[in-house]
Amino acid sequence: MAAAPALVLAQIASLQLGSAVAKQAYASVGPTALAGMRLLFSAVVLWLLVRPLLRGITAAQWRAALALGLVVAAMNLAYFRAIEHLPIGVAATLELLGPLALSIALSRRIEHAVVALLALAGVLLLTSPGAALPAAGLALGGCTALCRAAYVVLSRRVGRLFPDWTGLTLALAAGACVLTPVTAVTDGGAVVARPEVVGVGFLVALLSSLIPYALDMTVLRRIDARAFGVLLALSPAVAAAVGFVVLGERLTGRQWGAVALIVVAGVWSVRAARSSA
Repeated sequence: MAAAPALVLAQIASLQLGSAVAKQAYASVGPTALAGMRLLFSAVVLWLLVRPLLRGITAAQWRAALALGLVVAAMNLAYFRAIEHLPIGVAATLELLGPLALSIALSRRIEHAVVALLALAGVLLLTSPGAALPAAGLALGGCTALCRAAYVVLSRRVGRLFPDWTGLTLALAAGACVLTPVTAVTDGGAVVARPEVVGVGFLVALLSSLIPYALDMTVLRRIDARAFGVLLALSPAVAAAVGFVVLGERLTGRQWGAVALIVVAGVWSVRAARSSA
């Protein structure tokens, strides 16, 4: 339990750095192609490392892994398209709407609900009238939020049903089988024309999928979905910092205010977790 905040922070940093690398490549290839390569390379590498044995896998395990794979595919595509329209810090903040709503629903103590509501207020500050954010970005951010909430629940279920990394391996493979054909149809020509982007896709897969998903599965075996969802409130600050350093993205005062609310909620949740340990 004590290691959970450190593991989540490592997951966030890796994920957002991968997002920045992907966004830098948008001038050469579209977000759908990078999302597809991210998932395909992640699935291939993990399959080679784990070499899952398919015998003995129960129907319940298959259902959970396949459901997680479909959610991962949708989440990859929605998020990579969202950062096409939004700064990474804003996109990461919108993504939290799903997990934070899940945190509120699963809260059993008033303190937990207050923390989640504080972070949710920051998200609403970004999406309220006058925020001057593109509608397409907001819609894609909302889709990512829904997928992220489902991902938290399903990842925890897969982690409990499988004693090793077989479940995650099957999930990524299933997601790749769905998203790769879409990528081939929509952006296959762009990838062939610029083969150097394949290396970028592999780096994005490592930073944005393999490392974060492995850390997620480890953390979700130790803490519940409510605690995990609130800990993810640390991601907007990290994303904003990565976006500024790597991409030169600057947030407005209103956007920084929203991020600050969510960061305060995240820090509060970490302190609360330590005090109750």
